[in-house]
Amino acid sequence: METVTHPIPPLFDASSRILILGSFPSVKSREGLFFYHHPQNRFWKVLAGVLEEPVPGSIEEKKIFLLKHRIALWDVIASCTIEGSSDSTIKNVVPNDLSGILSAADISRIFCNGGASFQYYKKYQEPRTGRAAVRLPSTSPANAAWSLDRLIREWAVIRDSLHA
Repeated sequence: METVTHPIPPLFDASSRILILGSFPSVKSREGLFFYHHPQNRFWKVLAGVLEEPVPGSIEEKKIFLLKHRIALWDVIASCTIEGSSDSTIKNVVPNDLSGILSAADISRIFCNGGASFQYYKKYQEPRTGRAAVRLPSTSPANAAWSLDRLIREWAVIRDSLHA
């Protein structure tokens, strides 16, 4: 177990309309200094499928992709004690402060990528923000029970929120 501080800044701009929150970046994401950097995580494939776009490759393409679709992206946890990338080992949580995103952008809905993100959002952020979040199934390869097609169908609520 090691105590780790989140190394990736939030991605958003004034036109962001939805916020997607993960729990805490994986080892690969911390090494690559960008969200969902592990090649087996299906986050980018799911979003591309939902938004009917090609899967972005480079970090710069991913940033452009998110901002083009008015999606803000960050994580619930600022620092914690964790073993590797395992959400189930997270302890000593210090939550991220979401106020910068929520005051700079007109965020209409907040989505959590998986159960850990949702659990920590409910515990730490919802009392501060007064905003409910929607739990989506995790795009992690550890969530093998969910096929890519099934994830895309469930995550389609994001497209609907962007067009509302």
